[in-house]
This record gives sequence, C-alpha cells and structure tokens, in this order.
Amino acid sequence: MNYIKCLVVCCMLLACSCSRQYKNVLVTNPGYHPQKIFIGYEQLTSPKFSALRKKYQLDTVFHGEADEFKRILLLRNWIRKHIPINDEGPYPDDGTCESILDHALNGSGFHCGHFMVVQNAVMNAYGYVTRCLGAGPGGTDGIQNHHGINEIWLNDYHKWFLCDAKYNSHFEKNGIPLSALEVRAEYLKNKGFDMVRVKGVERTPVDMDTEFNHNKESFARTYVNIEWELYSDKYTAPQTDTTDDRGILIMYNDDYFKNHTWMWDGKPHWAYHTKFMKLVDDQSVIEWTPNTIQAQVTIEKNHASIQLNSDTPNFLTYQAQREAGGKWDDISSPLEIKLEGEKNEFAFRAVNIAGVAGPVYRMVIKK
Repeated sequence: MNYIKCLVVCCMLLACSCSRQYKNVLVTNPGYHPQKIFIGYEQLTSPKFSALRKKYQLDTVFHGEADEFKRILLLRNWIRKHIPINDEGPYPDDGTCESILDHALNGSGFHCGHFMVVQNAVMNAYGYVTRCLGAGPGGTDGIQNHHGINEIWLNDYHKWFLCDAKYNSHFEKNGIPLSALEVRAEYLKNKGFDMVRVKGVERTPVDMDTEFNHNKESFARTYVNIEWELYSDKYTAPQTDTTDDRGILIMYNDDYFKNHTWMWDGKPHWAYHTKFMKLVDDQSVIEWTPNTIQAQVTIEKNHASIQLNSDTPNFLTYQAQREAGGKWDDISSPLEIKLEGEKNEFAFRAVNIAGVAGPVYRMVIKK
C-alpha cells in the first residue's frame, strides 16, 4: 500500500513538472529611448572616413587598448596635444577637419569650435557616436562667452558624456562621466559642488586649472545654456548641402530656460523667435540611447521567438551569447530559439560596422 501511494505521488510530481510553462523573467536592462528628433548620423561608409583614418593613422594612438572609454580619452588627448589654442585668430582653415589638422600640425592655433569639428570627425571615424553642441553661461553680468564641445555615447556606461577636446577634460560624479544636461543640473543645484572636473587620459581631478586660470565652477557655469545641432552628419554631409534647416538648434525647455534669457554678445541669442530654435520638453528625447536594444519575446511551449530593435547608427548585426563569457555569434531578428532545461539565459548586443558593440541586453527564460 505504501508503495502504491509513493508511486501515485511521484506520478503527480512528474505531471506537475511536465506541465510547468516557460516564462520570461524580469531582468534589469539598459533603458531604451528611441531617436525621435535628431536628423541623420555620420555615414561610416563614406570615403571621407577611410581617408581620414589612413591619413592620420589615429588607430595607433589607442593600439592595444581594449577599454572603450580609455580609447576615447586617448584620441581626445591626441587632438589636444596636436592642436594649439588660439582664441583670437585669424584662422587659415576652410572649416573642415583635415584643413584644421593640417594647419595645426604646422603650428596654427584654433578655437573651441575647431576642436569640436575635429573631435566629431575623429570619434565617429572609429565608431563612437558623437554629436556637436554649443553652450554658454548667458548671464547679464558680462560673462557671455560661447563654447563649442561634443557629447559622445559611452556604450559601457550606457550614457552620453560631455567631452571637451579644447581643454582635454570632462566632469564626473562618483566616477561616472556626466552628460551636458547632468553637468548643467549639478551647476544649477549647487554650482557643481558634488562633481569633479578631470583632465587627460588619467582623469586627473582639477579644481583650479592654472593653465587657463579658471576653477571648476567657472567651467561648469558654461553649461547653463546648451544647444544641440539638429543634424548629426556634420562631417559627411555634402558641402553642397545648403538645406535651410541645417542651422536648427535643439534646446531643453525646462523651467530654468523658460525663466531666463540666453544672452550672447550683449543681446538675446540670435535663434530666439526664429525657426532655428527648436524647444524640447523631454530630456530623454535629447538623451536618446544609441546602440541600445529593446526586445520582445513570445513563448509557446518550449519555443521562444525574440524580436530585437535598436537605434544603431551604421548598424551591422545583432549578436547573441548563450553562456556568460562565451562566444558572441551573429544572429538575425526575429530569432527563433528552442528552450531546454529549467533555465535559459541569453545576452544580446548590437554591433556597428566599425566593430563597436552596444550595451548588453540580458534575457532569462525559466520554468
């Protein structure tokens, strides 16, 4: 009798085990914000990029360095090292990256806007999504300078960071590089007390920059007002492209912006009350997430259909990893997978044609 009871119990447990369904387990993944407003991106297939890489051989600058952030800082350091600063002019260049670099290598100096142009081209050349910005304190107390800089998307940190090639520096908080809007928020909160300004490849903290006679607060104040260029293909856009809206600037329409006027050369910024000022209320629209995956999964019995989406400039392929530390394999989307055992774990990422991989998206499917 005991034997029969035991057999019945075992059969019931087996039936329960067989009937359990696979479910997608909630996993914390990098947030996805689609690209909604910016136009275009630098086309890495353009002959201009291959010529730029061949002429200046900048891959030798970061040769052997696997860390993405360190590679970017090495490139920025090279730019600063080889372009002298001259804020007054005159300037012999024609406005292009190559012209600026060639004259700089012959001793000519340049202002921040030139550094911005060069850094945009160089970083994009190696697959790092980079865009151009302008900023300024815009005060009525005489401090109304204007500064040209870049933001670069960091895949490993899953965020934009403000990268200043002219001063070879950026801002960090708790070791995390900050975006332009994050720097702005920190300054408006407490004049940047909680963040640090770091310089060079080694990210050396600098409060008072004796080279330029400015402290951290004065550098941070520059970002009270910020403008992003609507078009993101500054380097590869045809020189003959005279599209009227190429001068449109994106600005963050928060309470501070609504209640203050960006003064420039003693008068309000030239774009006020023109079609060239485009206001955006949502910070996530400005800080969209390149190379970041959004996934949808449909499960039927032991079969999963996975649809991957991303806004990846110069997209090449999606890749999947079945085991932690395992090989990454190219895949298509949607992806059909046979589920096995109690637990199935996957990792996905987007890769661009420069071989730069985006943030990892993880998925766990278990019974």
